[in-house]
Amino acid sequence: MLLAAMVLPVAAQEKEKEVKKGWSFGLLPTATYSVDNGFQAGAFGDVYYYGDGNTYPDPLHKISWEASYFTHSHRMRLYLAYDSKYLIPNMRVNASVTYMTDPLYSFWGFNGAAATQNYDIWGNRKAEDILVNGNNINYYGMSRNMLRVLANFQGQIIPHLNWAAGVNYWHWTLGQMVDRGARIKDQSGSYIKDAEGKDKTFFYDKDLTLIEAYKNAGILTDDDLKGGDALEINAGLVYDTRDIEAAPNHGIWAEAYLNGNVLNHQYLKACAYFRHYISIPIHIPAGDPVFAYRLAWQQTIAGETPLYMIQNNPLLVQRNMISEGFGSSNTIRGLRENRILAEGMAWANLELRVKLVSFKLLNQYFYIAVNPFFDAGIITKQYKKKAIDAVAVDGKIYDPRLTVIGQDPLIYDASKAGSLIYSGGAGLKIAMNQNFIVSADFAKCFTPGLDAGLWIGIGINYQF
Repeated sequence: MLLAAMVLPVAAQEKEKEVKKGWSFGLLPTATYSVDNGFQAGAFGDVYYYGDGNTYPDPLHKISWEASYFTHSHRMRLYLAYDSKYLIPNMRVNASVTYMTDPLYSFWGFNGAAATQNYDIWGNRKAEDILVNGNNINYYGMSRNMLRVLANFQGQIIPHLNWAAGVNYWHWTLGQMVDRGARIKDQSGSYIKDAEGKDKTFFYDKDLTLIEAYKNAGILTDDDLKGGDALEINAGLVYDTRDIEAAPNHGIWAEAYLNGNVLNHQYLKACAYFRHYISIPIHIPAGDPVFAYRLAWQQTIAGETPLYMIQNNPLLVQRNMISEGFGSSNTIRGLRENRILAEGMAWANLELRVKLVSFKLLNQYFYIAVNPFFDAGIITKQYKKKAIDAVAVDGKIYDPRLTVIGQDPLIYDASKAGSLIYSGGAGLKIAMNQNFIVSADFAKCFTPGLDAGLWIGIGINYQF
């Protein structure tokens, strides 16, 4: 993938020391694949300005962007971000604008393994295989559109200890899945034909979905399902002794803050993150290995998070375009995207980062690294627990409509809400100038009911 990169150094000259000066550009095609969204087409990249090189490997200014489209979920993303510790003296500025459409977004239910998972009726990823007893089913389908504008700031209190504050605005619209129709094969592998001999187009049953089942059961209301706005204000403390931000060799990065919505559906969340990077003095030519771990917790401590915000993972500094939910690339790898929707979650990530080789190409500095890892987490506060308890029978909820099409009607089992969630895997990283890092992680979840098969996540940056 990195071989496809277009590296355009502008005034990036060097002298005796291996430092970057001036501008450096990284541009990559988003030719990636994920089990959640399919193939991604588009482009993304970072623009760095190092000035005279005195701050290298930290840039004076960093601009990140992405424009992409996903083939199976038909997701479209547009993203523009700015990050600098030098725009305003003694203050860090992190700002971004994101627009995203999700016509075939997957809603898996609430509280992790408690929301049972049936692959036979997950239809928005392999349309030719989802004719279930004559019905075209995408049981976990819905749609959502998002506009997000955020601005976060940090300023020094004493060396390594900063105050942090920010404002994040969100606008969400939720609805039924936007179905474009699909040709479907029969059991012999041939496309089903209509009376004129043409390939027949099937459309999803938009009423036979999990989110409609939650609505019919009274767990979700019309107000929950219409979307809305949120204006989140966050404030807290950041302790940071990292030597390099993008891929530290040593140091601690810790945050503790409150994050609350001041518009309709008000809530307040407490968030705490502790990340530690430990250099292992083995002295490999490309660089010493690093053992890195993260301990994290976030939980709603007042109010209730609305449905359109429950997947949000509040962060003071955005390292990736989307900082959503539990599962996928941001928290516990090896799970479906936003597979765990809960009011509280604690998790840990441990990984060993080993640089295999470093080299110089086109006046840029590269290294290749691997990172075996282990992730684990547990729900600390369930979502919609009172509403679920009110309709559950012995902790279980059923959708009788699934029985009609020959599927297991169990959609919720409260006894599994406390399951330990854990996964393992390994990643490959290719870094340019210690900042622009292309990442590919492969993981497997070992918690029954949450398995996503061989999970693949390809993007940029280390997870933490």
